[in-house]
Amino acid sequence: MGNQIFYATRAMGHKLQAQALVAKDGFSARYDLDRIKGVFSRPEHKLVGESYVGKILILDVAKGGVATAWMLYEMAARKMIPAALVLNGMNPIMVQGAAFADLPLMSDFECDITSAIPNGAMVEMDPTAARPYLRIV
Repeated sequence: MGNQIFYATRAMGHKLQAQALVAKDGFSARYDLDRIKGVFSRPEHKLVGESYVGKILILDVAKGGVATAWMLYEMAARKMIPAALVLNGMNPIMVQGAAFADLPLMSDFECDITSAIPNGAMVEMDPTAARPYLRIV
């Protein structure tokens, strides 16, 4: 499984390696997180109670509006931010927020990435590669 590579069609940021936090659920910096404690807090979220700090979040789709941009930046300033975001689908607001926070971001894979990567796996992502990829290490 460690040599399986998943290619993204949209990516930005730097290469990194970290533990994956995976769920078939959406992502909103405003509604899903306790940004002070660094955990998912929305009771209905599949990752409720889990710490997102320093993890590569692998989730379904970006949710939310313009508040995401400044919230991600504020989280980065306090070092209470995920290592990266990997999504099946994203919106322009999430791209803006990730760029503002210098948060690596990948999206649009040939498969449902939330089904391909096991929760807790160590993964490497390289948004700078000629073909941006994510792989289990």
